[in-house]
Amino acid sequence: MPILHSIVHLIDKQPDGQPATLHGRDSELAITPALEDLLESLNDSYNGKPKSWGFFNADSATYPFSTWLARYLDGEMDFVAFSHQAAEHLKTLMEGNNLSVGGHVLFVHYRHAESDYLAIALLHHSEGVSVTESLDVAPARQLDMGQLHLAARIDLSDWQGDEPSRQYISFIKGKGGKRIADYFRDFIGHEEGIDASGETRTLLKAFSDYVESEDFAEEQAREKTETLIDYASNQARSGQPITLDELSELVDESQPKAFHDYIRNKDYGLSPEIPPDKRTLHQFRRFAGRAGGLSVSFDTHLLGSQVEYDEASDKLIIHTVPASLRDQIKRRRE
Repeated sequence: MPILHSIVHLIDKQPDGQPATLHGRDSELAITPALEDLLESLNDSYNGKPKSWGFFNADSATYPFSTWLARYLDGEMDFVAFSHQAAEHLKTLMEGNNLSVGGHVLFVHYRHAESDYLAIALLHHSEGVSVTESLDVAPARQLDMGQLHLAARIDLSDWQGDEPSRQYISFIKGKGGKRIADYFRDFIGHEEGIDASGETRTLLKAFSDYVESEDFAEEQAREKTETLIDYASNQARSGQPITLDELSELVDESQPKAFHDYIRNKDYGLSPEIPPDKRTLHQFRRFAGRAGGLSVSFDTHLLGSQVEYDEASDKLIIHTVPASLRDQIKRRRE
């Protein structure tokens, strides 16, 4: 992932209603192995977070970020000036949100898989300890990617293409609640365009319908399910969308367009590219249920072989009991 431009600024603010202060850097960061490691860690953490997907709000007067970004990409403004203007705007929005806290704001323009991206993240530190060269134990501060709750990524190539999609911006759904995330969403000017979990659920429903309509053998159906889940999960880990054409080829190499044609003919309303939702994918891979102190979960492909469901008696029959569970039951009966 070649880094083209990057910079970091500090916004000093506490959640007490006091004015925030911007401490801006006046030059780009040098491209070093440490910076490359930071971008890789940022992307790894970002890809694992639940996100919403969308595009820039057309009201550029209220949401000016896209205007400044366009000026930078057109060469009317350099990267440092663009980042300063954006960080100043973020600071102002922070001041209107008493629950927000400051942090280091990272801007990175980089290239990946022939596309340009802009990543923006509000970073925080965690306190730890380290052993020094003199073998002393000393306090140490480091960036905590586990606490990445406010970040966005913009596919610049998609946005500036001839026919931009409605999902060239992804935005972390912050754990701090809607009020915390709102000011950062407004900073970007993010307008939600695609419901990732809804689209993923529709895709999985379409796949189940397709498998049923083709009446595949159990082993064949299981292999195709694993192919879909593995592909979609890999796309989620790398931060890339599910491409229906590509998925269709993987599901059935002998008829590479069969699944895609089935989706189109049944009119499921799916986009050609779908942002994968990891939670929805995980639920599809496993059956799970909990009631009255009993919790059961198992991989979907075990149904019909190691696990059977008798609908008439409403009983679940497990043919292979896990050794650890069997040992616990035996000890209890002794």
